Amino acid sequence: MNPMQENELEYIREINWQLLRSRKEEKLRQRSRVIWMCGLSGAGKSTLAFETERKLFERGYIAQVLDGDWLRSGLNADLGYSEADREENLRRVAELSKLFLSGGIISINAFISPTNKTRALARQIIGSNDFIEVYINAPLEVCEKRDTKGLYEKARLGLIKDFTGINAPFESPAEPDIEIRTDELGIGESTEALLKYILPHISYK
Repeated sequence: MNPMQENELEYIREINWQLLRSRKEEKLRQRSRVIWMCGLSGAGKSTLAFETERKLFERGYIAQVLDGDWLRSGLNADLGYSEADREENLRRVAELSKLFLSGGIISINAFISPTNKTRALARQIIGSNDFIEVYINAPLEVCEKRDTKGLYEKARLGLIKDFTGINAPFESPAEPDIEIRTDELGIGESTEALLKYILPHISYK
């Protein structure tokens, strides 16, 4: 296959991808987007993700939560917590999210996503127009009090290495699309605040 044919094939694939997505969105009566929640462990990402999924379903939307713990026990079970493995973990999540996106499905992702670099990588893979960055913000001391698994305590005792917030950094997003302060808002208020922001982006008109 010569270069011209390769370019033509890539063009056809891209056109078909966009066409299929638009038809699926039309069928589902929704705009697919990736809602990427980042924040410290214990900030409330997973709780808010699943509650948002439930509220969207009640409104007739089809969404899928991708949760860090779930993927770490399955798709990404081969990865550790080194900087390289963390980056690969989120790269895979971004690629998986892009598949949901092409299928017309709203993806709600709950991952610590500790650095600007990894979040930028996810945005690049998914595409800025389809990427909604949500900063689930709660102070470290609040997250530690909520820690039912005792992970923070183990990290402070040196039993867990490279734990974000203790012995590994968390870089707060400079300009998230929306910030939810879960130390100030309850789950109901947090969900409503998030829905108010995302509904205009996913509504089919």
